[in-house]
Amino acid sequence: MSASAIFVLDLKGKVLICRNYKGDVDMAEIDHFIPLLMQQEEEGMICPVITRGTVHFMWIKHSNLYLVATTNKNSNASLVYSFLYKLVEVFTEYFKELEEESIQDNFVVVYELLDELMDFGFPQTTDSKILQEYITQEGTKLEVAKTKVPTTVTNAVSWRSEGIKYKKNEVFIDVIESINVLVNANGSVMSSDIVGSIKLKTMLSGMPELRLGLNDRVLFSLTGRDKGKTVMMEDVKFHQCVRLSRFDSDRTISFIPPDGESELMSYRINTHVKPLIWIESVIEKFSHSRVEIMVKAKGQFKKQSVANNVEIRVPVPSDADSPKFKTSTGSAKYVPEKDLVLWTIKSFPGGKEFLMRAHFGLPSVEKDELEGKPPITVKFEIPYFTVSGIQVRYMKIIEKSGYQALPWVRYITQSGDYQLRTNA
Repeated sequence: MSASAIFVLDLKGKVLICRNYKGDVDMAEIDHFIPLLMQQEEEGMICPVITRGTVHFMWIKHSNLYLVATTNKNSNASLVYSFLYKLVEVFTEYFKELEEESIQDNFVVVYELLDELMDFGFPQTTDSKILQEYITQEGTKLEVAKTKVPTTVTNAVSWRSEGIKYKKNEVFIDVIESINVLVNANGSVMSSDIVGSIKLKTMLSGMPELRLGLNDRVLFSLTGRDKGKTVMMEDVKFHQCVRLSRFDSDRTISFIPPDGESELMSYRINTHVKPLIWIESVIEKFSHSRVEIMVKAKGQFKKQSVANNVEIRVPVPSDADSPKFKTSTGSAKYVPEKDLVLWTIKSFPGGKEFLMRAHFGLPSVEKDELEGKPPITVKFEIPYFTVSGIQVRYMKIIEKSGYQALPWVRYITQSGDYQLRTNA
């Protein structure tokens, strides 16, 4: 079973808008939600599901709103949460910003969307591109031609409309990998993994069938082709357009793509990753007078690759003042509201090493409380490079009219949660 009713509340618990789908839970039950939540906050025991008697509240917070689903059955909680997050996604697509004001200004559209997104407590059409075909924010002029529901809502391919035409048929494939690394103060990598996604921008006419081939280790071992570099993908998650039965049987990624931009799949690779930008730091504190910081950054990736827009954030004591900087490249500035030095390097070639020195004054009276030791964090982006070695081997585009289409592939590696701990 799924949700009985959906509520959108402000931070004080006032109902801005609600929709009763099944009528088996008293709508007045929502008045107990905020008191129960505040009680849990005071006890330091906040829980995603709050229960009062036989009624369960499943909730998420977004901006200055609470989105709450109620049920008195043993519902599929993950389905309800997926729906609440999808609700946020659709509302954001319609109103750009989802907050109290946008709900109040667009309540007619919100009601229409709530009617289409869910029926009798079960999610229905949740694709914002399809919803925008027949729920618009323009005036309600009744035209006979527009009262017909798009066929996408009723046919098997609900994420793509029929009759799409392009002069030039192209598909752009972005393989984007984020590296998560945690290095301790002694320079040992404590944890590391790669989170990747394959994003598409599809500009194809008609109803094309696409087949995507990757250097997937499971596929290569199934077909007995264990040559070349392969990757072992875990936690693979696909867009609804991918035929899962086909993937399970022979690891072929076969699909009819949504028009425009979409995320085809995401994956995780659990592997030991060598930090691409290595940081060595020496932070010396001289009590009552000054703090000296020396940071050395080294690019540990191929010489032909270049990291763009590198940002190295070095924490400094909250009572530091009078900053002085010296850098071998890029620029450094003090960000007092975040208690850190921001070292920016526009272009960082592989194999190169750069240095930054900073000098801060400290007050003569020391602070009583002990400060924590925040890590150094690094942000970067390396185009035309994947750290896992994943490759798009082929992209086949089959359409009944037989047109020729061009697939374009781009690889990007970027920093995810990239932290290096310090001794100071």
